[in-house]
Amino acid sequence: MGDRFDAVVVGAGVIGLTTALRLQQAGARVAVLTAEPPGETTSSVAAAVWYPTRTRFEPRVLDWATRTYDEFARQAVDGVPGVVMRRTRMLLRGESHDVPWWAAAIPRLRTLRGDEVQGPFTGGWAFTVPTVEMAHYLPWLQQTFSTAGGTLIRRRIDALEQAGVWAPAVVNASGLAARALCGDTEVHPARGQLVLVANPGLHTSLRDEDNADGHTYVHPRSTDIVLGGTFEVGEWDTTPSPATAAAILRRCTDLLPELAGAPVLGHQVGLRPWRDGGVRLEADPHPHGRIRRLVHNYGHGGAGVTLAWGCADAATALVAWAVRPG
Repeated sequence: MGDRFDAVVVGAGVIGLTTALRLQQAGARVAVLTAEPPGETTSSVAAAVWYPTRTRFEPRVLDWATRTYDEFARQAVDGVPGVVMRRTRMLLRGESHDVPWWAAAIPRLRTLRGDEVQGPFTGGWAFTVPTVEMAHYLPWLQQTFSTAGGTLIRRRIDALEQAGVWAPAVVNASGLAARALCGDTEVHPARGQLVLVANPGLHTSLRDEDNADGHTYVHPRSTDIVLGGTFEVGEWDTTPSPATAAAILRRCTDLLPELAGAPVLGHQVGLRPWRDGGVRLEADPHPHGRIRRLVHNYGHGGAGVTLAWGCADAATALVAWAVRPG
C-alpha cells in the first residue's frame, strides 16, 4: 500500500481526533485508523466537563490541563458546536479544603462562603470550566479533520505495527484497546454509568466527590442533565444496571432536590481507559516493522476531554521530526 500519509493516528476518540488535527496544523498528511466510528467510541458517552478526575499532579499534566482549558475557552467564544463555559460548584466534606493543584490551570477558583454551604458539607469551591457536548463536538472534530484533507480509515488491527502500512509515523491513541495492541497490562476499564434526565432549567454543574455512597455529580447540558456516576476499575460490563441507576438518581436528588420527578431520558455506560501509572505519552524507543516513529498517547482515564488538546500538542511535538512537510 505504501506510505500514503505522513502520520496515522490509531483511535478516533477525543484524544485521537485532537491529535490528528494538531498534526494537520503542523503540516502533515494524516489518516485516522479506527475500528469504530467516532460516535461509537467511549468519548461519545463522556459527561465531558473539564475536570482532572482522579488524575494526580505532575508538572506536565498541569500543562496539558491548562492548554486544554485555554483551547476550549477559545472555542466557546468562537461558537464551536457543543462547547460552553459553565459554572461549577464542588461541595466538600471533612476538614481539609486545600486549594486543588489544578486550580493553577483556570483563571479563578473561589472558596464558597459559609452561607453557601449547608447539610453535610463543610466547604466548597466555585469555578467556571468548559462543558463539551460530545454528540455535537465529535462530529465537528471529524468534519474539521476531513475538510482539511484528513482521511478516516475504518479498519480493526490487532498489532500496532500493522499501522505502519499507512505511514512512517504512528500515534497510538487507542485508549482501552492499548491493553491488547501494545500489551500494556496497566490499562484497565473504569466503568462509568450515567443517567440522563430532562433539564428542568438548571445551569450550574454540581459535584459531591466525597459522598460515601458513591461519586455524585449533576452536569446540565443544552437539553438534558447528566447524572452520575460510577468509577469501577476492572469492570467490563457495558449493560446499564437498574440498581446502579436508582442509586445515582437517589444520590443526585438528595444533592439537588429540584431533580425530583425529572423524566429519565436514558441510561449510558462507558469504559474509561484507566492506566495504573497515569497517562502514557512518550515516543516508543522500539518502534516495530515499518514504523519510524511511534508515539503513545493513551491512558487518560476519566480526564480525556480535560487533557486532550494539551496532550495533542505534546504528541505532535514528539512526532514532528519524522513527518515530511506538506
